[in-house]
Amino acid sequence: MQNAAKMDRAAVKNPVRSPTPEQCRDCSARHIGMCDVLSDADLSVLAHVAQRISLAAGKIFIEEGDPARYFYDINQGDVRVYKSLADGRRQITGFMGVGHFLGLAAGGKYAFTAEAINDVHLCRFERGAIKEVFDEFPALQRRLLDVATHELVIAQEQMLLLGRKSALERVAGFLLSWAENYAQGKSEPVTIPLPMSRMDLADYLGLTIETVSRSLSQLKRDKLIFFADAHAVTLLKKHRLQLIDAGEA
Repeated sequence: MQNAAKMDRAAVKNPVRSPTPEQCRDCSARHIGMCDVLSDADLSVLAHVAQRISLAAGKIFIEEGDPARYFYDINQGDVRVYKSLADGRRQITGFMGVGHFLGLAAGGKYAFTAEAINDVHLCRFERGAIKEVFDEFPALQRRLLDVATHELVIAQEQMLLLGRKSALERVAGFLLSWAENYAQGKSEPVTIPLPMSRMDLADYLGLTIETVSRSLSQLKRDKLIFFADAHAVTLLKKHRLQLIDAGEA
């Protein structure tokens, strides 16, 4: 418990405080996170048990093996989620952005580490307090079930990605899946942020950083993608990327 409190103090940039209902209504995650199932009138109940925290890039706020004391809802920024391997390496299991919900745990301990990629703003919920809100609003608990189901699907897709796909297929598939967070329904070309580093991508895709760079360069040479800068990518021909992802190109 003392270690968890020490980690909290190290990670939080600003004093912990509860959001106002007005802040909840204006939040970037209002209609894409778990709060979407609540009416504006009911937001005050959730706001009452929430704590708003801000994290600097590189700060860890969930550590694998620690007691699962909190749930987190991402309001701004991006997070890398990973597991530590016995030889000291890491396996990134996902990237989370606005509206994603973290902290589900089996057996009372976190099964992964979560670290801010850039400046991140979160709502933090103590497990005991939010369970009382779940009792009052069962729709929130159903949303948690949806989150758990989605995480299972992502884990299954990750197993397929690491086990069967070529390097180029893995990179193309990642770009398409990441674009779904930002560009649903938008026609090409579409530009999306790419906040993670090439090393992050390598650790997620089970590749070396050199292979990731070569694959991105090939997609760029083939005029399927374009880099406006190091942290933004434009998908020029999504249908071609979909063919590569499916192993049909």
